[in-house]
Amino acid sequence: MNIKSILVCGTLLLSLASCGNKSIQETGSQSDFLASNIDSTINPAEDFFLYANNGWFKKNPIPASEGSNGLWQLIRDTINAQVKEICENAAADAEAAKGSNKQKIGDMFFSGMDSVNINQQGIGAIKAELDQIAAIKDPASVAKACAMVHTSSGSPMFGMYVGQDDKISSKHAVFIFQGGLSLPDRSFYLDTDSRSTSIRKDFVSHLRRMFMNLGQDSSTASKTANDVMALESAIAKASRKKEDTRDPHKNYNKMPVAQLMKSTPNFDWGIFMSGIGLNSVDTVIVGQPEFLATLNNLVKQTPLSIWSSYLQYHFVKGLAPYLDDKTYAEHFSFYNTTMRGISEMKPRWKRVVDQTNSSLGELIGQVYVDEYLPKGTKEKLQQIGSDIKAVYAERIKKLDWMSDVTKEKALVKLNGMVMKVGYPDKWKDLSSMNVDRSSYVRNVIAANKWEMAYMANKFGKPVDRNEWQMYPQTYNAYYNPSNNEIVVPGSNIIVPGYERVMADDAILYSIIGGSTFGHEITHGFDDQGAKYDVNGNLENWWTPEDSIRFFAKTKMVVEQFNQYLVVDSLYINGDMTQGENIADIGGIMMGYEAFKKTKQYTDKQNIAGLTPDQRFFLGYALAWMINTRPESLAEQVRSDVHSPAKFRVIGPLANMREFHRTFGVKPGDAMYRADSLIVNIW
Repeated sequence: MNIKSILVCGTLLLSLASCGNKSIQETGSQSDFLASNIDSTINPAEDFFLYANNGWFKKNPIPASEGSNGLWQLIRDTINAQVKEICENAAADAEAAKGSNKQKIGDMFFSGMDSVNINQQGIGAIKAELDQIAAIKDPASVAKACAMVHTSSGSPMFGMYVGQDDKISSKHAVFIFQGGLSLPDRSFYLDTDSRSTSIRKDFVSHLRRMFMNLGQDSSTASKTANDVMALESAIAKASRKKEDTRDPHKNYNKMPVAQLMKSTPNFDWGIFMSGIGLNSVDTVIVGQPEFLATLNNLVKQTPLSIWSSYLQYHFVKGLAPYLDDKTYAEHFSFYNTTMRGISEMKPRWKRVVDQTNSSLGELIGQVYVDEYLPKGTKEKLQQIGSDIKAVYAERIKKLDWMSDVTKEKALVKLNGMVMKVGYPDKWKDLSSMNVDRSSYVRNVIAANKWEMAYMANKFGKPVDRNEWQMYPQTYNAYYNPSNNEIVVPGSNIIVPGYERVMADDAILYSIIGGSTFGHEITHGFDDQGAKYDVNGNLENWWTPEDSIRFFAKTKMVVEQFNQYLVVDSLYINGDMTQGENIADIGGIMMGYEAFKKTKQYTDKQNIAGLTPDQRFFLGYALAWMINTRPESLAEQVRSDVHSPAKFRVIGPLANMREFHRTFGVKPGDAMYRADSLIVNIW
């Protein structure tokens, strides 16, 4: 976002402690942000997403440096401006004690802003690793180089991580699964539509230029590019479709390491495991065994020189944003301009703030909580979450498709669901990470290596159920089925447009209640979350009859979203996105039921000429006020399990008769669904 937009945003934090906690209805002189976004030229019964948000879209076009613009961008710009202050203050103190939080933050930021040094070092900053990959001479050195890239830059050949065992949530396990592609999804390699064909052609051209940047002549680089493309295409063909990876039972193939080695003898797992810091591993959980079988054949059939080129590219690809301008410009041209339609780079400070926050978010988070997070954030989030949870319990008891025995287990799981809000009580120890001002890319590599070591060190140790996977300054949330927990960082309290007053409950219960807490709680009972018990173990706890009735309803969700045309000839993949769509539908219903218990609703308080019901549904549309470029939409619809923002509004609301009554939706309108098509799961 440009500098003007940042200044307009100002401080968008919803203040729970300052300004006397005034509510929006007490400040009639202030223009209401929600009402001002409405485009009255659009019929809400035809396209509620644009009716609610197009007024803002008209005044705020997508910046050339972004793939989208809207609420999330506003909030992230606000957070980034605050993180920038933290970084600049730390960088200004060149005398900060070595190893201190301030020294690490300041030196990471300083090194990223030192463009002269970055350009002088160029590719030479990573010469040692590139030389190691170029020296591959046998399968053992392929495994060693693969491990080096996994620890330093990316995830070539396959994906892996250390996490909670799905069936024994108290223990950590090593997971290995399909991966190793440079494009977002297998479909980009295999689909035959004009957009996919064009992207593949541009990708090969991009590869050629990148290999020329690494020192190859034009002819050699062209051959290398085609070889890498052929290898990745073979990997893509061996990969399952994303919608076919949604069943956790099918992705759980536990086996002794000896069996893994026997089934894939061409890849040296011992060298790889040792290279990423994993020792004495006895068992692994393989997501897609057939993928590893094909990869095993490819290791033997593909010349070592091609594996060397493939690994060199993946190493550089992961680090390109932190290298010299020429290398990053080529990376940006393909992954941002070609893939997402973004024509202009973000200012360097924004890119460096993003990466400093990514690498040192635990350290920055401590300052953010103390200096920027409003007092009372935890308490307010806890209150809304508890209200949503209570409504969920009421709804479960009244379900017509769930048996009594399963309802009892569902209530046990709901009652046992942990809500972590605001920020962690204990921060991670980053004292072993070394950061200085000599090289930006070496600092990023150091941070990546720390992350890998931290993850690998979990193996064989008890699971820490107090650990967070997000920073308090992250505007997002998640449900972790293995811990049966919801995590909502403190920055979710931000509501643009209500920076000097507390937003009314219609907005809070639609955005924080519906699209956050309600959404995440529903994940505990969607087609995947329902397979995990109260302790987070992968275990079927529904009766067969419950499952049949449930999946009959979820089939309706799939069919509904399959009908939404997004861009060109690309429709939403209802199978791939069904978990998130189910959570959206359940979330907004829970948020609405909780809102009905508030004083604003029971007193029928009108604000800015809007009824409580109107404000609630407009607030939900505000939660997804995101305008996205066609190129970015095309990438998302192929590779993201979330539906595009527009359909996260119109899809769930089309299933709510309360919404229909509020905005006069009737048969024949685009937002109307017949009784036989209404999805009513929760």
